[in-house]
Amino acid sequence: MNQILLAIFIVAGIGLIAGLGLAIASIVMAVPKDEKAEAIQEILPGANCGACGYSGCAGYASALAKGEAENGLCAPGGQAVAEQVAGLLGIDAGQVQKQSAFVHCLGSYDHTSQRMEYQGISSCAAAAQLFGGTGECSYGCIGLGDCAAVCEYDAVHVCNGVASIDPSRCRGCSQCVTACPKGLISLAPVKRQAMVRCSNCDKGGEARKACVTACIGCMRCVKECPVGAVEVKNFLARVNPETCTGCGKCVEVCKPGCLTLFSIK
Repeated sequence: MNQILLAIFIVAGIGLIAGLGLAIASIVMAVPKDEKAEAIQEILPGANCGACGYSGCAGYASALAKGEAENGLCAPGGQAVAEQVAGLLGIDAGQVQKQSAFVHCLGSYDHTSQRMEYQGISSCAAAAQLFGGTGECSYGCIGLGDCAAVCEYDAVHVCNGVASIDPSRCRGCSQCVTACPKGLISLAPVKRQAMVRCSNCDKGGEARKACVTACIGCMRCVKECPVGAVEVKNFLARVNPETCTGCGKCVEVCKPGCLTLFSIK
């Protein structure tokens, strides 16, 4: 009986000492709370997408509270969040340029063909390891929906073998940009502008064999653009969104149809 009581007292003593040690450690090693950062984090949408350049909303909130980050970097929050943060910090909100993701590919089943039947993991990242994908165009969209899987705003859908993005739903978080193993998705300012919906860098003849809407590098768009916003590099047209006025002249002369006007009401 005495041995049992002794064991109980020993265990209780160890527990008491350990409890006191943890209590002291919690006081000595306590991390001070930044109430301003917590208030900012409450304003942020909590997407933790990293579009701001920080590890997540907590990191961006902390940087804002310390004055180490620029306001208005939260793409999903947009102008509304920038104004709330500005009101809390007593700074100017400025103007946040809304951005949307854009897919540089028109390689649907109607425009290109499949060179093999893929039966592996239903993932673009996995299929891309197999000779660049299953389509005739090694640059094109694989169409297994890695981009759609990571989109929290239901803005990305795969239709007829190619991803498409609804700019009215897109919040510019860049999750789909990161998810695409081909690098076919980019962020663009939401304004009327010409966009190249092709990423094929092969010569014209080879590109057309792979996809009927492939850019052939014919230079028509370059010659037609009145402001010099279009150039051709590696047989692929590219448009400078900062220079483009959205006149649509390059779109009119593009025979393959890979140049389109991008805008949202």
